[in-house]
Amino acid sequence: MKKHYYTILSLLEKCKTMSELKQIHGVMVTSSVIKNVIPLSRVIDFCANSEAGDISYAKSVFRRIEQPSVYIWNSMIRGYSNSENPVECLVMYREMVHRGYAPDHFTFPFVLKGCCIVSDVHYGKCVHDCIMKTGFELNVYVSAGLLNMYACCADMESAQKVFDKMPKWNVVAWTSLIFGFVGNNQASEAVKVFKDMELCNVEPNEITMVNVLVACARSRDIDSGKWVHSRIRQLGFDPFGLSFDFNVILATAIVDMYAKCGSLKTARHLFDKMPDRNLVAWNSMIGAYNQYGQGDKAVDLYFDMRHAGFVPDQTTILGVIGSCAQLGALALGQSLHSCVSKTGIDTDASIGTALVDMYTKNGDAGSAQRIFDNLQKKDVMAWTSMIVGLAMHGHATEALHTFRKMQEDASVIPDQITYIGVLCACSHVGLVEEGQRHFRSMVDVYGITPTVEHYGCMIDLLSRAGRFEEAVRLLEKMSIQPNIAIWGALLNGCEIYENVDLADKFKRYITELEPRFSGVLVLLSNIYARAGRWQEVKLTRELMKDRRIAKSLGCSSVEMKLLSS
Repeated sequence: MKKHYYTILSLLEKCKTMSELKQIHGVMVTSSVIKNVIPLSRVIDFCANSEAGDISYAKSVFRRIEQPSVYIWNSMIRGYSNSENPVECLVMYREMVHRGYAPDHFTFPFVLKGCCIVSDVHYGKCVHDCIMKTGFELNVYVSAGLLNMYACCADMESAQKVFDKMPKWNVVAWTSLIFGFVGNNQASEAVKVFKDMELCNVEPNEITMVNVLVACARSRDIDSGKWVHSRIRQLGFDPFGLSFDFNVILATAIVDMYAKCGSLKTARHLFDKMPDRNLVAWNSMIGAYNQYGQGDKAVDLYFDMRHAGFVPDQTTILGVIGSCAQLGALALGQSLHSCVSKTGIDTDASIGTALVDMYTKNGDAGSAQRIFDNLQKKDVMAWTSMIVGLAMHGHATEALHTFRKMQEDASVIPDQITYIGVLCACSHVGLVEEGQRHFRSMVDVYGITPTVEHYGCMIDLLSRAGRFEEAVRLLEKMSIQPNIAIWGALLNGCEIYENVDLADKFKRYITELEPRFSGVLVLLSNIYARAGRWQEVKLTRELMKDRRIAKSLGCSSVEMKLLSS
């Protein structure tokens, strides 16, 4: 055995493939070197943890070992934590403990990683108990693993407690805590943690800065975002100031922060400076242009992206479809629909919902309905898009029928926007009692607090029906200040029923609001004109002139289709 021992160790060091490993393993068995723990450990290590390894082969070798060392247990647990079946890492840890082996400070980080991947916080807490009993809680690697596990499992309260007890707050610990808050939709808290990190004079790394920039983007905190960018420059990380080692991930995070916070000029300036762009950077700019109502720029950038050789993903498609809905670009929307149909992702809930929204906003309710009907899974957003789209285009009966079908699915709960569509539909067809019933159900059954939009729909419904006393009572019960749209709804009813006296009462409130748009004052002027009160018409027009409120001009858009001969 001694004759082969060092030769086999040398061969294991040079081993590159499983084929070579199996040959060495065969020699180890025939020469009895397999009984020695060091070469055996290296066989397990290669199979479980190298890129060329095979975790199944590692397991078959492991099962033939009568008394595996803690190192071998750790190799197997580590291997499974990085495998496609991380649950096996937890199974292996449980078996290790049950067989009387004592885990060490190398075991726990890999087990905690497995808990993190499968999001099993209960198992993680059991491991935490074992860590406390064995005295490893103060180990910097174990505590970092605990912090990351709780963060991944959305238990930020426990993560914060682990962090507070850590013996040393190094950059890894701070970054893990920031990452946890970002990943659990507590972006503002993540920014606060970074500021605390700065006060503790712990120097952040590029990974820290990426996470903080994501937090600033999600919280729309442009002031903190600019400060973080300034700090990146001070640390010498700024990718836009380096002529080498361009960090595309950090650069994309900076662009995304400015874009999501609405500083589109700065975002586009930095985007154009990027020597190397990834798909995320393109998507950030396209999504931001769509979000801030600049759909034409989003579409132009989409074509630039395709020209640069990038293949759009789901995020790209969502941004461009949203822009088509804004612009009324039906032909481009249909082209995108055709593109996603070929890939089969048009049945995805988010893509399907975006297509429904695009078609309804372009007035093509038939196409919207067909896409909606073909959706494999309809979430509340899909139902709401269909209901609102039908209601806004005068298909009120169909909108209410769709809402009733939605209510048959117990897994889908209507939200605030759903009820705006429902109440709008009731208003269009004058279903006062049904509208009132839905309004009560929204509050009493689903616990939704009415917004100014819900009140606006109800007051519009009552005013169109000439039920002004009920409309005024509802107005007086409102817990929020009426906006110009609500007063406009009341005036619309006053014009329909020629109720000049009531319009007179509302005039004071309307003029106090200082409307930016002409619609409500033009409506008031028309009411007075129909009643022959020309002096009031003159005063209303003069009020518009004094406040420099111009009459809103109507406009039409025509989408040109390129015809090929």
